[in-house]
Amino acid sequence: MTEHAPHHPHPAPRPHRPVPAAPESAPVLVAVAHGSRDPQALRTVLALLDRVRELRPGLDVRLGHIELNAPLLPDTLDGLRGADAVLVPLLLGRGHHVKRDLPATAAAAPAVRSRIAAPLGPHPLLVEALYGRLIDAGWDPADRGGRHTAVVLAAAGSRDPASARDTRHTARLLAERLGVPVVPAYASAATPTVPAALRALAARGRHRAFVASYFTAPGRFAGACAAAVPHRASAPLGAHPAMARLVLHRYDQALSAGAPADTVTLLASA
Repeated sequence: MTEHAPHHPHPAPRPHRPVPAAPESAPVLVAVAHGSRDPQALRTVLALLDRVRELRPGLDVRLGHIELNAPLLPDTLDGLRGADAVLVPLLLGRGHHVKRDLPATAAAAPAVRSRIAAPLGPHPLLVEALYGRLIDAGWDPADRGGRHTAVVLAAAGSRDPASARDTRHTARLLAERLGVPVVPAYASAATPTVPAALRALAARGRHRAFVASYFTAPGRFAGACAAAVPHRASAPLGAHPAMARLVLHRYDQALSAGAPADTVTLLASA
């Protein structure tokens, strides 16, 4: 969601711009979700992939999970024998799943000529989605620079230092967008926790802090982070339009790079 533009009683009609269709030979886009026992997680990911299909008609878009949900990624790849595919992780930073699990799964499916795209984050399109979700949660853009306002960027957490760097990068981009401090915090494996970050901000006079949910879909960690301030926590990024555009951007990047399946393409976030 963006700030409201001035109202024009008779707006000029926009020229029709046909949505480009995918060529018949385009590799399959395999979106790789983590998986969750929360039934809302699968519904959210499916809604996101529906948006991706709307943006790129004719592109074969499949889903594979790392764990917990069907279809699991090996099963999805097994159904693509002889095909070309790009694996797009619906993950927000570089961690064990991106660096180890996805290359291992791709290598175990030699009948599929696959490439692995970079994770979704960090990227300005994620900031657009985070901003929209905060507005939905009651964030007031007029508070920009307000002394009593701040944001905690609530992420899953990882022991991989690269993952933490990616989260901090997103926090800096979001702080520039909002004009207030943004503190990264984590649900597991890293510090500070979301409650600890909120307490630290309150001690500095930032009493009306929001929690920006840095999760692709609902799940145990996303719910635990939101519970810290339930009336000032944004929803997971889900099927926000910017997320669909970002999925296709990572797909196109991987095609341009031509990375083989046994390497992870961690491309620039431009």
